[in-house]
Amino acid sequence: MFVRTQTNGSRTYLLIVDNVRVDGKVRQRVLLRLGRLDELLASGQLDSLIQSLGRFSEKLAVLGAQARGDGIATRSARIGPALIFQRLWQACSIGQVLTAVLKDRRFEFSVERAIFLTVLHRLFAPGSDRAAEKWKDDYAIEGAGELGLHHLYRAMAWLGEVLPKDQQDGATPFAPRTNKDLVEEELFARRRDLFSDLDIVFFDTTSIYFEGAGGETIGQRGHSKDHRPDLKQMVVGLVLERNGTPICSELWPGNTADVKSLVPIVERLKSRFGIGSVCIVADRGMISAETLAEVEKREWKYILGVRMRSSNEAKAVVARAGRYAEVHPKSDDSNHPSPLKVKEVWVEDARRYVVCVNEDQATKDRHDREAVVASLRDALSKGDKSLVGNKGYRKFLKAGGKQFAVDEDKIEEEARYDGKWVLTTNTDLPAREVALKYKQLWMVEDVFRSMKSLLDTRPIFHKRDETIRGHVFCSFLALLLRKEMEDRLKRKQWKLEWADIIRDLDSLIEMEVAINGKGYVFRGQTPGVAGKVFQACGVALPPVLRSC
Repeated sequence: MFVRTQTNGSRTYLLIVDNVRVDGKVRQRVLLRLGRLDELLASGQLDSLIQSLGRFSEKLAVLGAQARGDGIATRSARIGPALIFQRLWQACSIGQVLTAVLKDRRFEFSVERAIFLTVLHRLFAPGSDRAAEKWKDDYAIEGAGELGLHHLYRAMAWLGEVLPKDQQDGATPFAPRTNKDLVEEELFARRRDLFSDLDIVFFDTTSIYFEGAGGETIGQRGHSKDHRPDLKQMVVGLVLERNGTPICSELWPGNTADVKSLVPIVERLKSRFGIGSVCIVADRGMISAETLAEVEKREWKYILGVRMRSSNEAKAVVARAGRYAEVHPKSDDSNHPSPLKVKEVWVEDARRYVVCVNEDQATKDRHDREAVVASLRDALSKGDKSLVGNKGYRKFLKAGGKQFAVDEDKIEEEARYDGKWVLTTNTDLPAREVALKYKQLWMVEDVFRSMKSLLDTRPIFHKRDETIRGHVFCSFLALLLRKEMEDRLKRKQWKLEWADIIRDLDSLIEMEVAINGKGYVFRGQTPGVAGKVFQACGVALPPVLRSC
């Protein structure tokens, strides 16, 4: 490729051409017409062009030297994580909010940077906070270079620090108000200026066990959803708004029962976020008759799951005859929603129920039960009583003296519940909308799965309640950033796997190299889906080569 002139009459033009072989002969091909030579000279554009081409030639020479191994690498760093999540950190106003809440406090280090580092580490290498100090050495993270483990612990302790007594209005019987509450409230206030009011909230809890002491008061033994009753645990509650954005997190001692937490949490939610009317959507495990009575006394709107098998009224509702209305038809397309039918039932003209049916789930439930019963019949025919102690088999057995037999009535009863779930509500929403709102609880379940992944290595080294609260809240902030990224990808209509996003961002590297006494920074290739993530988040990729 080279530059040449072409004369046409009295005018001379400047061209960029290269040589190509056509039918065995070398011919020149015009790649670009730069313009009239006299005009380029008169305007000074030719000098600028020569300088630009010179710089480009230098870059080509440097890249060539690096490819030949002539450079000396002085430093390398992973740049993808901080570039993307710093932008999202700013977009969510987390840094600004932390700075505002910290305005009257004096630390000898940046608490905001320590929290950002902890959250970033939680996203890319969920595990012990102790590992974050060494982990950061491989990454380019602005303002994190001088941070040590003790800084991270102090930042988390500040998040979980109990507020003064005059700021304890709205505290629940299970937990005091802390600095992290101020952060949540300010984050919501900034979002609320831009988006609609909070009218529907989704609420659920999970338990997370400790392998250590579990703080002064938080670690207690209780009903373990992790099936570890031998260990102390804490109960984590999460509230989401209608689009799935986390609003706040709650943390209670491990012996706090779910049915006792709903009313205090909603009371606190209304107080903290200035909510007038709200509709609660919660799972059946959150509700008891006493809880429901308290909710109705306060005239709150609700959509609540019902325990079908333990409530006589719910059993009667399931058995009630009536026509189902189709919400989503059956489809072989995996992109379509699951099939759904609904039926509305009123009891004593006072209580409204919605019975929901998923035909695909009903088929699965039937096949699973038939497999269990067939195995049970086979074992009993051989005199094998070892299955009696198995929970899955035991409910289909009945005892007759010293003998066991299959309980046919129980099989018939269980068949009534195939693919069904029952809701109760005091809203005026159509039955189909009630069912669809309740199905959105999968958002909470998905967030909890993500949170448990982010808490993969549990906070076993934290001995104080304050740092445990801060540890959990950093996972909440990580979930907030993840939701922001997913929303941006959704607007681009890109469906990317989270594991691919994390892997490819983590693989984006820059390297500082000395060549012929000059310093240069090389950016590696953009791996996998990283380019789409940068585009969706509005972040420009650094140049492939720059001087330093």
